[in-house]
Amino acid sequence: MKIAILGTRGIPNNYGGFEQCAEYLSVGLVGKGHDVSIYNPNFHPYKESSFKKVKIIRKASPQQYFGNSVSNFIYDYFCLKDAVKRDFDIILELGLITSSLSIIFCRHRGKIIVTNLDGLEWKRSKWNKIVQKITKTLEKYGVMFSDYLIADNIGMQKYIWEEYSRESELIAYGTENNKEPNPNCLKEYGLERNTYLLSIARLEPENNLEMMFDAYVKSEISNPYFVVGNHLTSHGDFLKDKYRDSGILFLGGIFNKDHLDNIRFYSKYYLHGHSVGGTNPSLLEAMATKTFILSHDNRFNKSVIEENAFYFSNSEELVSLLKNENLTNQKKTFALNNLKKIDSVYRWAIVVAQYESYFKRILKESNRQ
Repeated sequence: MKIAILGTRGIPNNYGGFEQCAEYLSVGLVGKGHDVSIYNPNFHPYKESSFKKVKIIRKASPQQYFGNSVSNFIYDYFCLKDAVKRDFDIILELGLITSSLSIIFCRHRGKIIVTNLDGLEWKRSKWNKIVQKITKTLEKYGVMFSDYLIADNIGMQKYIWEEYSRESELIAYGTENNKEPNPNCLKEYGLERNTYLLSIARLEPENNLEMMFDAYVKSEISNPYFVVGNHLTSHGDFLKDKYRDSGILFLGGIFNKDHLDNIRFYSKYYLHGHSVGGTNPSLLEAMATKTFILSHDNRFNKSVIEENAFYFSNSEELVSLLKNENLTNQKKTFALNNLKKIDSVYRWAIVVAQYESYFKRILKESNRQ
């Protein structure tokens, strides 16, 4: 098969979840004998024509003129307009909203467009009501004009069916195999094993950091609370001002995976507040490193962790959890069950095989193979 992957900031990954997915998926499919191309924006620092035998196609992004939001729509249009002119069997769009206008208005020329929706972008509380309505409309028509759909979470799959009466293929996100834990890196970040609370997240309202911080302050526990993620944002500034001198420490972005895995493993609790859908990569990494998870209660998170975490819906519920020292009696059982699920569902080898199988089925259904 000849496959194009669009919708990301390119590979090798130096940004986030979908970029990591694009990297592992493309390299994995090439390893299975397929011809795979990735679209990279011209500002990506990697300048070679291929990466681990994955072909790199560069397209200009007007980011310096319009900023991220508008430029992403334009860049995605340039990518799809180019891809439909080439002889790809499958064009995979990772993410729907910024590619939606391209999918709707760009002539497909008979090419098969497969879209992985990601989460519910229109529910992000950082958007005002007008932007949320526009984003919801883009989601609707992007779903309508995509040939095939992928959901990475059973909650998202149910949402697509309930909202749009369209079927989607359930293919999860993936994780790497982890090394044996080693606490040597902890001192570099001022951490002491098994004493601290941890969250790894973008500092955005829908990740419920304010709710979790409120609970931490109200609980009056003595454990420090460390937050990994870029805090140089408007919401980050708001949180830093509100919780100054509260025991909450902002570490910024950490991109050394070995360090992150050890920081997760040696935490007392991992607080996961994501709430707008999809399978969150940081949650899978927490499960893979046998972290003890306290999670926001929603159908997306519950479909991943099931009964192997403690859940909260508001700060009062989280306060009760933080003050209950008996919770840790469940840590070993929860950790082992989560790791078993990672090994059976969320490893990249499994995910790549599922994508390959789905693409072959699509081509067979369309009489192209």
